[in-house]
Amino acid sequence: KDNIGTADKMETTAGSLALLGARPAADATVARKLREAGAILLGKANLSEWANFRSLRSSSGWSGRGGQTLNPYALDVTPSGSSSGSGTAAAAVLAAGTLGSETDGSIISPSAATSVVGIKPTIGLTSRTGVIPISHNQDAVGPMTRTVTDAAILLEAIAGVDPTDPATNLAANVDTNYRQHLDPDGLRGARIGVPRDVYWGYSPKADAIAEAALDVLRDLGAEVIDPADIPTAQELKGGWPPSNNL
Repeated sequence: KDNIGTADKMETTAGSLALLGARPAADATVARKLREAGAILLGKANLSEWANFRSLRSSSGWSGRGGQTLNPYALDVTPSGSSSGSGTAAAAVLAAGTLGSETDGSIISPSAATSVVGIKPTIGLTSRTGVIPISHNQDAVGPMTRTVTDAAILLEAIAGVDPTDPATNLAANVDTNYRQHLDPDGLRGARIGVPRDVYWGYSPKADAIAEAALDVLRDLGAEVIDPADIPTAQELKGGWPPSNNL
């Protein structure tokens, strides 16, 4: 993601023309850890400019430097943001894995929109040093990949204590060997709710795909609670901030 600094020929601009030509003197800690683990950094992914922290009505996936990121599954559908390029690159297999950053939904939302695995780590599990920030108590850097196994491998590589980011002291006693916990029967007994009100009914094709996915979850042993509607779904439908606060 183009808000993660790299000390190489690539620029780090957060998608803004104001930082065009900017090249940090040192890698962000997560970038350094990836290199130390043997990864090759192929490029910078476009993002919602300044990680979408510039307007209440900014466009997901658009930046002045990179233009509009497209969803590889449907070019006229939003890739969501702000880690839109990271989600698209993983979905289109432009890289084995990508990094996104999240303050509020910026890994999880584009991962959902592009059908990839996205993990927003607990704050302090991964370092934010060298990453253009928004909030010191919400920001996190995490993996975006096509499989859960790849996400576990990538998270292992970047997690851990960094003396330059005091929040990571919380990770001192954390077991970061995530691959040992991968379990093909992990869904057996899991309770998964289906909030149908508001979130279903827009597209028969999309609903059919979701229904098929629920069948797969059941076949894998999950207990599907259907429906599990959110009481405030209609209220939330209007977006944020509420219109009466504008």
